[in-house]
Amino acid sequence: MAQKKNTNLELTERRELSDVEDEDYSVRRQCSIMGLNRSSWYYEPVPLSELDQTMMKLLDVQYMKTPFYGVRNMTTYLREAGYTVGKDHTRTLLRKMGLQAVFPKPNLSKPHPENRIYPYLLRDLDVTAPNQVWCSDITYIRLAWGFAYLVAIVDWYSRCVLGWRLSNTLEADFCVEALREAIDKYGTPDVFNTDQGTQFTSQEFINVLVTNNINISMDGRGRCLDNIFVERLWRTVKYENV
Repeated sequence: MAQKKNTNLELTERRELSDVEDEDYSVRRQCSIMGLNRSSWYYEPVPLSELDQTMMKLLDVQYMKTPFYGVRNMTTYLREAGYTVGKDHTRTLLRKMGLQAVFPKPNLSKPHPENRIYPYLLRDLDVTAPNQVWCSDITYIRLAWGFAYLVAIVDWYSRCVLGWRLSNTLEADFCVEALREAIDKYGTPDVFNTDQGTQFTSQEFINVLVTNNINISMDGRGRCLDNIFVERLWRTVKYENV
């Protein structure tokens, strides 16, 4: 953003140095000497409208309150404030301001080279009832000194959180405990989907699934959207609540 502003300022300064009344050098020649595209010499910057400035002020205030809001949430916010605006225009205003939704995530899904990776079973599958598909994932909660790690078991159909655990390490134990708790309370699903993290490919975790005759499904590498429901849960928990 700063680089673009500097470029516009440089073009303005070069344009002011040119002289349309010069008898020896034409505007084309002057622009060539200064390394300025001739079409930009004729360009008149268009100032932001009062409406855009007002909406940008509102976006700035709301961003300080909810930095996790993306284009869609910001568009909804402006519409609720009484402004007729589309998501594309909201995106343009946010880019002008250099604002971007904040939801960082470290890589917690590295597979262990010796553990078995199972195929993804949910492609084109219609999920029509509870306990048909469960999923799980791990995220981190940033603390003043380090991280706490949170695992949740979620039912794909109802989006209900069936079990969860917090841990200060990334061992598989707390994932196994959450899984056993969910099974004890709600029975067993037909399919259980996770990423390829070492906790979910560990023998301890896999044994619980195999013992209960649960089909095992795993996301492809780098495909976070294969587990989109639990990923959306993390965004709600971490950036809207925590």
